[in-house]
Amino acid sequence: MNDLGPGPVGIIINRPMPIPVSRLFPDIERLAHVHEKVYFGGPVDFGTVWFLFRAVKPPEHAIKACDGVYLSADRQLLLQLLGRNKPMDSLRIFLGHAGWAPGQLEAEIERSDWTAKPAEMGAIFSGKSEHPWPSPQEPENSI
Repeated sequence: MNDLGPGPVGIIINRPMPIPVSRLFPDIERLAHVHEKVYFGGPVDFGTVWFLFRAVKPPEHAIKACDGVYLSADRQLLLQLLGRNKPMDSLRIFLGHAGWAPGQLEAEIERSDWTAKPAEMGAIFSGKSEHPWPSPQEPENSI
């Protein structure tokens, strides 16, 4: 999550949609074999495409999400990433984003609606992206 406007914005990283990346970019023939899904980034500006990707050095038109991971909505940068030999390697594409009015997120955190934790690259790009964090241990039943 980063401050890209008057209030904080973020990307929901664990909600794949039933839309393959290849359908989002039907004009790029080389993506026809790509089966990775597009993710629901949030309900704000649902028509916009955002993406998270790994990079060694900070690229132009992107902001740092966490160490080695950047967020962007720049179409040219996305097309450049999709032109690689392994287009979806360390790349996650989202439709929309989450956003809060000034002070809204802080109030929600104060109510314990959210827990702030540092972002982890593995949670974003792992094969278990739908469940990126371990679920809490269920309490053991006692008799």
